[in-house]
Amino acid sequence: MTDSETGMHPSSPTSARSDDALATLDVTALLRYGMGCGGSHRSTLFGDGAAGAAVVLDRLGVLPRAVAFLAEVVRSGGTAYAAALPEPVPGDAAAPLVRDWLRSAASLVHTVEGDQDVARWLRSVSALMALRLTYRTRTAGPGTG
Repeated sequence: MTDSETGMHPSSPTSARSDDALATLDVTALLRYGMGCGGSHRSTLFGDGAAGAAVVLDRLGVLPRAVAFLAEVVRSGGTAYAAALPEPVPGDAAAPLVRDWLRSAASLVHTVEGDQDVARWLRSVSALMALRLTYRTRTAGPGTG
């Protein structure tokens, strides 16, 4: 049965997705619809979208603290300001990807409240990345990490 057949929202806790599936999500589109439309789109952005972004950034070697710092930049300076940064997060592959995400959000966010929503989403991504890192570190065992 598909999510539409069960009436279940794609980001509900019972619809488990693998890291590989989360990594294929179009975070740019999720930001566009989540910030622009709200409702279930916002829920998906903060659920599967944040998890997918965390997987992708983790795989690119970005540390959670870099995303948490970016959230503070967005909170303080705004989404458009952060989108114009030459390197919003460290990494040759990660920086342009995150810049595209921020540009997508900035095209819709024109208020302080909107910037706060983007900052909250980035903090969610950072928290998920930190959980992944903690879990990986604890399960690796001595001498394997």
